Amino acid sequence: MYGIPERGTIDPEALRNASAVINLAGAGIADTWWTPARKRILIQSRTQPTALLGKMLQSTPNQVETYISASGIGIYGDTGDTLLDENAPSGNDFLAECTRIWETAFGEVEQLPLRTAAIRIGIVLSPEGGAMAKILLPFRFRIGAYFGKGRQWYSWIHIDDLCRLFIHALENPAIRGKYNAVAPQPVTNKEFTKTIGKVLGGLHLIASVPSFLLRSGMGEMADAVLNSNRVSSKKIEASGFAFRFPELEPALRDLLL
Repeated sequence: MYGIPERGTIDPEALRNASAVINLAGAGIADTWWTPARKRILIQSRTQPTALLGKMLQSTPNQVETYISASGIGIYGDTGDTLLDENAPSGNDFLAECTRIWETAFGEVEQLPLRTAAIRIGIVLSPEGGAMAKILLPFRFRIGAYFGKGRQWYSWIHIDDLCRLFIHALENPAIRGKYNAVAPQPVTNKEFTKTIGKVLGGLHLIASVPSFLLRSGMGEMADAVLNSNRVSSKKIEASGFAFRFPELEPALRDLLL
């Protein structure tokens, strides 16, 4: 679809014959420091396309029946060991605020006569970049770094399963509302790091990066690696979705070897 959301433009022809819209717009959460300007970009890059699509769907002749939006498990905030389903309350840090504003904008689209779903995505494992590229960087120097005490929960998903999940949501008319897109077996940050070392083989020094160092170097963006999100996948599984990579080690072997 051609468009420049920040200028309020989308080619109306892109919607005219479409039966479904999948909105994945949003600047990378951990791409650079969270300055006030960057925070505005993170929010606006999510809300502006959503608002514009809503207006276009109302004002432009189209055949759209289904609207699926990306969202994030950051909406839950830092929740320790608590197992979270889609009914859990949102948190009070910036990640939660950003995602809450995003879903509020999506809520306006939900008022349209469409089938709508929001997919709350966890840590995506992909060789193409994103969080995984940053996590793997120390291993180039034979070091595996976990953050703080490493007890925080990471709810992850293999990129192939994430793509399949969106297709499942697109094709299944019963999919409506909010769904967590995470594998069934979250792991702690320390376990995550050790599993990468095991898969890569060889000797790696597994060491902790203290939380205060992360805070001093990354500021508020350290929340992206220090927050604990132990998130349930039961709702999407109950809809008939089956994960190909429910466990971390096979997922990493598929991606790294």
